[in-house]
Amino acid sequence: MLLALPAGCSLTLPASWGPKGRATHRVMVNSTRHPSIRSDPSLPRLHRMQWVKVLGGVVGAAALVGLGIILGHFAIPKGADVPTPSVSQDLDLETLETIMQQLDANKIRENLRELSREPHLASSPRDEALVQLLLQRWQDPESGLDSAEAPTYEVLLSFPSQEQPNLVTVVGPTGGVLFSCRQSEENLTGEQAGPDVIPPYAAYAPPGTPQGLLVYANHGTEEDFLSLYTQGIALEGTIALTRYGGAGRGAKAVNAAKYGVAGVLVYTDPADINDGQSSANETFPNSWGLPPSGVERGSYFEYFGDPLTPYLPANPSSFRLDPDDAPGFPPIPTQPIGFDDAKILLCNLQGTVAPDAWQGALGCDYKLGPGFRSDGDFPADSQVNVSVHNRLELRNSSNVLGIIRGAVEPDRYVLYGNHRDSWVHGAVDPSSGTAVILELSRVLGTLVKKGTWRPRRSIVFASWGAEEFGLIGSTEFTEEFFSKLQERTVAYINVDISVFANATLRAQGTPPVQSVIFAAAKQIPAPNPVGLSIYDNWIRHSNRSSAAYGLVPSLGTLGAGSDYAPFIHFLGISSMDIAYTYDQSKTSARIYPTYHTAFDTFGYVDKFVDPGFSSHQAVARTAGSVLLRLSDSLFLPLNVSDYGETLRSFLQAAQQNLEGLLEQHGISLGPLVTAVEKFEGAAAALDQHISALQKGSPDPLQVRMLNDQLMLLERTFLNPRAFPEERYYSHVLWAPRTGSVATFPGLANACSRAMDTGLGSAAWAEVQRQLSILVVALEGAAATLRPVADL
Repeated sequence: MLLALPAGCSLTLPASWGPKGRATHRVMVNSTRHPSIRSDPSLPRLHRMQWVKVLGGVVGAAALVGLGIILGHFAIPKGADVPTPSVSQDLDLETLETIMQQLDANKIRENLRELSREPHLASSPRDEALVQLLLQRWQDPESGLDSAEAPTYEVLLSFPSQEQPNLVTVVGPTGGVLFSCRQSEENLTGEQAGPDVIPPYAAYAPPGTPQGLLVYANHGTEEDFLSLYTQGIALEGTIALTRYGGAGRGAKAVNAAKYGVAGVLVYTDPADINDGQSSANETFPNSWGLPPSGVERGSYFEYFGDPLTPYLPANPSSFRLDPDDAPGFPPIPTQPIGFDDAKILLCNLQGTVAPDAWQGALGCDYKLGPGFRSDGDFPADSQVNVSVHNRLELRNSSNVLGIIRGAVEPDRYVLYGNHRDSWVHGAVDPSSGTAVILELSRVLGTLVKKGTWRPRRSIVFASWGAEEFGLIGSTEFTEEFFSKLQERTVAYINVDISVFANATLRAQGTPPVQSVIFAAAKQIPAPNPVGLSIYDNWIRHSNRSSAAYGLVPSLGTLGAGSDYAPFIHFLGISSMDIAYTYDQSKTSARIYPTYHTAFDTFGYVDKFVDPGFSSHQAVARTAGSVLLRLSDSLFLPLNVSDYGETLRSFLQAAQQNLEGLLEQHGISLGPLVTAVEKFEGAAAALDQHISALQKGSPDPLQVRMLNDQLMLLERTFLNPRAFPEERYYSHVLWAPRTGSVATFPGLANACSRAMDTGLGSAAWAEVQRQLSILVVALEGAAATLRPVADL
């Protein structure tokens, strides 16, 4: 681990993140196992006399040793290639601009070509080869980082059987097979039929061969199945055809099973992904649209992290649940299919015409079933058989970590991560993000190796394994280093899909990171239209009105769609996700069309998504600028006052929509109002304190104390007992919200459940509990922002 030692003590850094006693590909500075890797000579030792100069001779040598312990400074190996690091080191705008100019679109393009050359499913040989590629890049003597390693976890993954492929068929009255859905996607470019192309399947769906009449259940939400039930449609023993969207993948099977459905099919409707286009000449390879045989793969596991080791890292020695008893798996067999096959099934259904909102773009009237019509392609009493032969396997999956140690505060980490694994070639998801991280780390690593730059704080680059199966690599990392990360991590930057499309920036994050993203975006030219900054272009496409700033770009919130989830929900670390995306006024696509299919290839990106790779470069510059501002600025550029807008908005929604109902049950929002006001006051006072320090000459301890307040604010919103029904969700502001009111999620959800219960019920007691949890969290947040000595 990284230790906080007094200045003047000698230590080789950083120690390995990898745990003891299990497999890890590792290179450490000054390692005798790798004699070609030497201690970096570019960083001179901080001597006591230099501390005396910084502090103006006010304190003695003994006090300086104590201050060194408090600040967690490490001594650096001798050398004289760069100026001595100063405790007042701040962001150098000239260096920042140099880095921005060196980020090369052509190198990103070549990175992507190599990364997506072959399918790289988690734990596959190609996935392991990419682990080695990353290690090689991050160990390069001219452009590598200080250290790199690849700790491995033993995790439970799900795969289709090679011996018994999954199959969906229509079976006639006598048992004969009348129609079979495709078992693989059409080989349109020569890349869809290789031996390493995993056939479409629903990961973690259980094996089984259910057979029954077909019903159409729209998006498979609880409301959709309830609608079918209330119309008198018999669901017991049926096969439900659902479309992607509306509910999570696994939730479709959970909702279906509640009504006795025996199996679930899932397809992507061209109305939801292709703006209605469905013919072969309108879709890939003739456009970016999803071709008719395209099938979205994905994980149907309800939670994130390794399924067998919740809250524990998946080390060989860790306790594991029995797979037969582990929660979160789909309860019934499930299989995804292409929309060309879905059309044959859906357009032959009998029964009531589905509501307008349930209609799609397959060229027929969608009906509900059950069963096929008598004048269609199949006999009326034909059934659908879903044969699923998935299997569970314990596999080794690696994260790759590359570290640049900080010159002044090496025990403060800025993490920048993306996952590495894909369902097939994964050019967009996730390799567009990995191509960017490789280019950014190359530029920064080159400066480090030349001895011309080193960040104030440590930078940790991360390539997560097995994300597609449920954010596994990042979750295991946060479980293993829970305390270390909570105590030392400034922020987490996630760049998963770096470019969905090439119209505008899209950013999501917690409120304190808004200002640093905005500052970066204002300084970088947009690739298109020429003459605008990324910020100016962004605000044209997506904006909101802010009481504090006027019209600003919209910053989205963080759910659980990528590796930021364990950092924000489990650890309470300020997090963000940065990408380029499409113009939502010109398409209704819920995501880029070839998502999780065998058509997500380098050629697809090169021709349709980002020709010239200027949007990839724009993301590299934006994320890189944010990274540099967080790692190099003397004062952390986290604006805690921006949380005030969110809290005020949540409070107003509660007052407008819930206050009358709450008062009927003797519950007052008064304490919550007071808590929000306390936070706003404390945030405003801290802003004034920051301004005063910035105008003066603060000593290092003052800066460190202030930065710790900014860094630790997000942690104050955690309560691990707030949502016992939700695994890993502890953040009282960003947990999943199922209630209809856009307010604090715990309060909204509890009120929604209590709505139809009587006075004094347990449900209303839970509302009161959630309100108390909120008040305590907000008061704790305000206390964190008040002067450190003020108890």
